[in-house]
Amino acid sequence: MTSPTPPTEPSFADRTYRSGAGLVTGALLIVLVGGVAGDTVVRGTGRTPWAALAVLLFVIPLIVAFTLRPAVYANAERIRIRNPFRTIELPWTEVADLRASYTSELFAEGGAKYQLWAVPVSLRERKKAARKASRASQDDPFRRTSVHADVRDAQARMAAADRTMSELRELSEGAVAAPEQEATKPSVRWAYEVLAPSAVGAVLLVVLLAIG
Repeated sequence: MTSPTPPTEPSFADRTYRSGAGLVTGALLIVLVGGVAGDTVVRGTGRTPWAALAVLLFVIPLIVAFTLRPAVYANAERIRIRNPFRTIELPWTEVADLRASYTSELFAEGGAKYQLWAVPVSLRERKKAARKASRASQDDPFRRTSVHADVRDAQARMAAADRTMSELRELSEGAVAAPEQEATKPSVRWAYEVLAPSAVGAVLLVVLLAIG
């Protein structure tokens, strides 16, 4: 009796990219808004506690959407972009370009453009990285280091957004070089788990304000 064939493992797990500053900011905002609204619910009178609950229902999903939710997941076959209100999944064969200027953007083959909210661009960090690269070139004007070490050092000196986009480009180029890999179909899904509660909270708040 032969044992069942184990399922094939993926080439490697998803790489996950998120904004550390966004996660910290989101957690602090949730604590702050939750504390103020909770105190209002406990101490308020009349319709005030209900208005505070409506504000919570409206604001908390938006805070989560813009700070905690954004993420980019990438592996050898495809990239999945989780933005505040949408999740976009594309095979690398459908990706035309990846750029980071003032924002990080992905350009699809059909002409569509998607922003990568999880990869914010910091111009200050980019200028700091440029100064480090300039100092490094002055310290080693004759390129005495090896090519591989020079490449690693250059990547380490990059701004975080530029380094992330460089890694994503490498994944995209590797996928093009391996056409035998099965690609997933492009898909775009709206984040109703964020939009629905926020819309309900907004409606309740408007109703409570209208009836005074």
